[in-house]
Amino acid sequence: MHPAELAMALEDRGFESYWVAEHTHIPADRRSPWPGGAVLPQMYYETMDPFVALTAAATATTKLKVGTGICLVVERDPIVTAKEVASIDHISGGRFLFGIGGGWNAEEMENHGTDFRSRFKLMRERVEAMKAIWADDPAEYRGDFVDFGPIFSKPKPMQAPHPPIHVGGSSPHGPRRAARYGNGWMPISGRGGTMLDDIATLAEECKKNDRDVSEIELSLYMAPPDIDSAKMHEDGGVRRFIFGLPPAPTETIIPLLDRYAEIISAVNG
Repeated sequence: MHPAELAMALEDRGFESYWVAEHTHIPADRRSPWPGGAVLPQMYYETMDPFVALTAAATATTKLKVGTGICLVVERDPIVTAKEVASIDHISGGRFLFGIGGGWNAEEMENHGTDFRSRFKLMRERVEAMKAIWADDPAEYRGDFVDFGPIFSKPKPMQAPHPPIHVGGSSPHGPRRAARYGNGWMPISGRGGTMLDDIATLAEECKKNDRDVSEIELSLYMAPPDIDSAKMHEDGGVRRFIFGLPPAPTETIIPLLDRYAEIISAVNG
């Protein structure tokens, strides 16, 4: 289903946002185990570039938010990515949500020159560098992995100081990173326990960074299509359920959207 067509269908049904995953490629000699099971689903081989797909979605809608779920910043140049984020934030009229993560596929990121063992420090530095680019003119950043400046980069994002950064990853590392440099925490459902059990960990990490846990928006990625689960998580403070969709034609996708819309309606009353 074309991203623009899907986005219009989502907006028509009252969905809040549309998220697109990212894998630049899947190495043919992959050795890294997929965290979700023994067999890597076909959809991992078929992901579009998220910024291209989301631009199509943004220009076809007026209210729907568009987000990366997730952008593999460890495989991306931070100066180029900062430009893409700012650009799509303008094109969408300030509707962009920046979901980020470090990824699990060691061979994939090695092809981009990224060491699997140090990917999370690299991710932090690239996020910090992008924040500097969005905020300053000229901007510079000095780190162990990212080192540049001073530079000019415009446009700045429409959302100030930048689009919200939703950090993926299970507990305890996901909450730690979200508390340090994120605006939201977005773990994958079913990995590392129940999200609600880890909110206390998130609160502890926020305290260490002189932040209140209420500053971190909670989203459950690949959420189960279940009304009781949605209500339970909503009662626990989770504000966004991100459902999964297969890479499939319109006639397969539309019934799923209608089913998910029923869950939203039941939770919202």
